[in-house]
Amino acid sequence: MRSSPISRRTFRFSALLPAAIFPLAACGGDGGGSDAEAEAAANPLLSPADLAETAPETFQARFETTKGEFVVEVTRAWAPNGADRFYNLVKNGFFEDVRFFRVMENFMAQFGLHGDPQVQAAWTMATIPDDPVMASNTRGTLTFATRGADTRTTQLFINFVDNSRLDESGFAPIGTVVEGMDVVDQIYAGYGDSASRGGNGPLAQNIAAQGNEHLEESFPELDYIVSAALVGAG
Repeated sequence: MRSSPISRRTFRFSALLPAAIFPLAACGGDGGGSDAEAEAAANPLLSPADLAETAPETFQARFETTKGEFVVEVTRAWAPNGADRFYNLVKNGFFEDVRFFRVMENFMAQFGLHGDPQVQAAWTMATIPDDPVMASNTRGTLTFATRGADTRTTQLFINFVDNSRLDESGFAPIGTVVEGMDVVDQIYAGYGDSASRGGNGPLAQNIAAQGNEHLEESFPELDYIVSAALVGAG
């Protein structure tokens, strides 16, 4: 696919998510607790506020994808809020069966919208405060996407090239791919940017509303994360 120049205004990585949070479940009956509480107990991903462990100063996460495996090493001092959020997402299985939904040659690969609309709805407004930019968006760095001040949630991107121009816009890397960058380079980029930005890729609001069912039907070539786990954990 032939790359085209990317204008500065595209660097905001807008999440384009609905403002409203989807309801998790209807309330249940006779004093035995609500259905929502029962579902949250069964699936910790439905309770973002409870997933707030402090990450180690450094840790690694291994991603198994449809193109192979890669390993990310996170340095908490680079971006403590982002590192803590990423640690909890990985530890609790958030990235399982999650698509690389916005992949642009010579730029970056973005992921982090959950394939289950109910889970995605729970995280849509679970924002974390910004971190100052302590490291640069060089090739292989992992960084949270944002749609403005203090709006980071679950979406991240891996830089294919030196995108240090993003530093001044507040994109704070949390870590670096230390193994398997050749795998990351192979992630399918045929759809390019989202349709709202002139590409042929999926709209984030459609992913949030319809999940993987929509992606499998309309964007079958997308690569995805099979699983992600902390290296050495458990």
